[in-house]
Amino acid sequence: MAPAPSSTSSAITLNINGEKHQLTVDHRTTLLDALRERLDLTGTKKGCDQGQCGACTVLVDGRRAVSCLNLAVAAEGREITTIEGMAEGDRLHPVQQAFLDLDGYQCGYCTPGQICSAVAVIEEHAAGWPSAVTDDVRPEAGPPPLTPEEIRERMSGNLCRCGAYVSIVQAVARAAEAHGKTAAENAEEAAA
Repeated sequence: MAPAPSSTSSAITLNINGEKHQLTVDHRTTLLDALRERLDLTGTKKGCDQGQCGACTVLVDGRRAVSCLNLAVAAEGREITTIEGMAEGDRLHPVQQAFLDLDGYQCGYCTPGQICSAVAVIEEHAAGWPSAVTDDVRPEAGPPPLTPEEIRERMSGNLCRCGAYVSIVQAVARAAEAHGKTAAENAEEAAA
């Protein structure tokens, strides 16, 4: 049972990986600390604790968020996905599988944040969002080719101290290709 809220704390409900979690948190508690310290979801890592490294990246309503800079109370009512919520049962998410197949990790510390970021990158790209290196940013131009330069720019908020960047770029490219094939197959089925 959570302690009663005080003037500096609130009782909140967080929807994480499809499950609701009720807890009382100090208003200053970051989403990262709530995940790791209060809910034992330790896949999300604390790196710099300043929003610079991306190790704590999670998805909030499907978009990337560095959980060390987000307050837990601000996440109430939002859909939060951590690395623990990526797989479907025993089947890895395609991004997780690509990281595994192509050695998109070394020590693995940054990998959960890299994977969460990559999932969002693929969705952002498919939606046609430009990046700083996109040549043609007109909406009618559609999604730019997902070149290694595009992937590197889009993943630039996630640091890998081991330097596994070449494999990370390859893994994101493979997962994006699989995502594109799945989207095309779903469109064909819907048209039939």
